[in-house]
Amino acid sequence: MNVDPRLLRHVMAGTGLSAAEATRVVEDVVAFHAEPVEDYVRRRHAELKTHGAKNDEIFGLLREELASRVVAAPDLSERQLRRIVYG
Repeated sequence: MNVDPRLLRHVMAGTGLSAAEATRVVEDVVAFHAEPVEDYVRRRHAELKTHGAKNDEIFGLLREELASRVVAAPDLSERQLRRIVYG
């Protein structure tokens, strides 16, 4: 992965990490946020179901979570979210 040198310098200056450590941190954060919306919705739905949440609350929570992602996902309706999960 090609890490933006300005971001790398910013992380190094703010944390005191070495270039190698800062690169690893940035790559991990970018990989975390690179998960496709459909994969995120399916994964989170399964996680929340495992903890006993019901679909009505899950889909509302998913909409909130998607809106707060670093690169905001499109505003998906509950119907669109259901189609991602159930096809």
